[in-house]
Amino acid sequence: MTFDILTLFPEAVESMLGISIIGRARKAGLLSVNCYQIRDYTEDKHRNVDDTPAGGGMGMVMAAQPIYDCYRNAVRNAPEGERRRVIYLSPRGRHLTHALAAELSTCDRLVLLCGHYEGVDQRVLDEMDAEEISVGDYVLTGGELPACILVDAVSRLLPGVLADPSCYEEESIASGLLEYPQYTKPAVWHDRAVPEVLLSGDHKKVDAWRLEQSLALTEARRPDLYDAYMAAHPPKPPKKRRKKEESGG
Repeated sequence: MTFDILTLFPEAVESMLGISIIGRARKAGLLSVNCYQIRDYTEDKHRNVDDTPAGGGMGMVMAAQPIYDCYRNAVRNAPEGERRRVIYLSPRGRHLTHALAAELSTCDRLVLLCGHYEGVDQRVLDEMDAEEISVGDYVLTGGELPACILVDAVSRLLPGVLADPSCYEEESIASGLLEYPQYTKPAVWHDRAVPEVLLSGDHKKVDAWRLEQSLALTEARRPDLYDAYMAAHPPKPPKKRRKKEESGG
């Protein structure tokens, strides 16, 4: 998969996506991340990429021309028929969830626009047929951090990026539940002991304990997820015991 990131701060994106799992996946050729400096495409002699908002108001708005020319350059050699989606990282967009990340992971290319100031000219969003995605109900100073979050969430679902599919299939949120508590060595730390069941070697009991903990945490902290999970996984009715046949006299 290819990620094309249109930004005013490519160095910030590169510093985050050049390390750890994503950095190794890039070096291995499992995915490609290309950062494009929007300012390089402005026609303004002062290299400005913003202007005052139409209708008045505070702040500045990113202009359509440099964004669109940057976008056209990013996709100029894209193969015909590729599965491409253009995304503007915006607090007014659809929330990024694991399900949406899985949906996006089936694309060939994602073009991510990082906004700044008071936003971007709506006309360029319409021209690029951009969809808006939000990483949460809060406001940030720019779209670079949300873009990195989206790349990370999608990339780890691509074949080969993680060592085993179970790394993302069975963990928190992906399973529909919050993750159970985790422990490691030593068995006792600051008078706090690892739960005995985890040291028992009985994998069935361990799995049952983990599910019980996940259910309890999810019900307490995310009742919305808990209700959805229980609706999709209704408890099985108890098996009816067969009555012994009475012998005739």
